[in-house]
Amino acid sequence: MGGAMRAGFAALFAAVTGTALVGFAAWRLPPVASVHGHGVDATIEYLLVATGAVFVVGHAVLMAFVCRARPAGEAYRAPSRTAEVWWALGPVAVMVGIAEAGVLFVGASAWAAMYTDAPADALVVEVVGKQFEWLVRYPGKDGKFGAVDPAKVHETRNPLGLDKKDPAAKDDLVSRGTLVLPVGRPVLVRLRSLDTLHSFWVPAARVKQDLVPGSWTQAQFTLEGAGEHEIACAEVCGLGHYKMRGLLRALPDAEYARWLAAQTGWFE
Repeated sequence: MGGAMRAGFAALFAAVTGTALVGFAAWRLPPVASVHGHGVDATIEYLLVATGAVFVVGHAVLMAFVCRARPAGEAYRAPSRTAEVWWALGPVAVMVGIAEAGVLFVGASAWAAMYTDAPADALVVEVVGKQFEWLVRYPGKDGKFGAVDPAKVHETRNPLGLDKKDPAAKDDLVSRGTLVLPVGRPVLVRLRSLDTLHSFWVPAARVKQDLVPGSWTQAQFTLEGAGEHEIACAEVCGLGHYKMRGLLRALPDAEYARWLAAQTGWFE
């Protein structure tokens, strides 16, 4: 192999390695605002490193095979049956280990925090998506969510369709565009849609869950550290999708209790 070809291969390998290094640079992730978010980040970083390594090693093997290509005119010599089996099954085993076993091992704790049953003391709130805003409902002083009736939905007077005849609905708290939650307490967010598909996405909390019309979905997490974070819709839901944004305010527990006590039910 000539010097020009060696230089070309060296440049190619450097480009491949540089691409992999840039690809799994962890600094590109936004700061974490939830307990389980660290596990999500660890899983992402693991996948970036593992696939980056496969990317680099795979190109190195490819270049090695190119360099060992038989000269023109040399008769073809078939590889052994053992070599064929190893080269066919080896990469499959490596990818299964990375994509299945590795992800399960690294991400199991984050998965459990997001998708197992919520703790008994979890704060339950409801977030409803509609074109093009987020509506938030908390149970009132009775601690119960009241009944809703789609026929009673009104843009300004009753955006969630609360049934005023249900005593439990009279003190329900409703806010538009802002979700206020305590820090350090498990939260279960019940999700539903009033119209079409939406997706509840809080990047800082590493939470993303679709809202499916006609059914309930949910998301659960525990916030760490007070602050404000964007709630976005990650599902294209119409021409006004770009403006479907909300605000999540994470407050210390005592401050959250004071805020909650100062709120008034929608029909009070």
